[in-house]
Amino acid sequence: MRYDGAGCVAGFRWCEKRRVQVAGPRSRARALTAERIIEVATRICDEEDIEVLTIRRLASDLGVGAMTLYSYFRGKEEILDGIADHVMGNFRLPTAEETSPEAVVRALALAFLDMMREHPSIVRLFSTRVSTGPQSMRGAFEAVIGRLREAGFADRDAVRVYGLIVQYSLGFASYQAPRPWGKADHPEAEELRRRRRHFYGALPREDFPNMVELAEDMTTLPSDEQFLFGLDCLIEGVLRQTGD
Repeated sequence: MRYDGAGCVAGFRWCEKRRVQVAGPRSRARALTAERIIEVATRICDEEDIEVLTIRRLASDLGVGAMTLYSYFRGKEEILDGIADHVMGNFRLPTAEETSPEAVVRALALAFLDMMREHPSIVRLFSTRVSTGPQSMRGAFEAVIGRLREAGFADRDAVRVYGLIVQYSLGFASYQAPRPWGKADHPEAEELRRRRRHFYGALPREDFPNMVELAEDMTTLPSDEQFLFGLDCLIEGVLRQTGD
């Protein structure tokens, strides 16, 4: 996608200036815009699942007819592109309180993980499409690479380190997503960890001696502790390879 010079995004059939009044008691006072459509679509994908998102479901949540959405987007795939652009475009760049290479890499990795936890749908979208929307390129690419260069990474190193940060955060978020016992803020994390520990500990010792003996440690694989351990290793390697 790219700007076409008229305030629209090439590849999308919508324009920021277009407004359609929404009918229905739930949204009577709100105007329908491309941004509003993407916000609601993002909520559906994050709270439920990407597969749940359909044009009919989205139109129902917005209080409009399904055909109205085709005035803005060609279909679901284009809406998913818009979600990726929206979420990554709103990536919260950490404040520059500490400017050392180590501190910057750590802060960026944690920020990317936070984004993926807040918007679980982006983990899958990251894995299935290349986002070239203007918002995502500014928020999750341009600004991040700029921060790494400001921290002292040479040009090529900044790009490579950016890749490591995104790939590591994405991989961990993908691994943690179906393993809620690793999420410290999950309301049932403690009970789920207990069950998982029991599962490992109850395996046939003759077949799984290591997993049985290390049942407690096995439950920490999807934990924040594990993410930070891996991040420490990544940073150590980055600093060694780049000479920072």
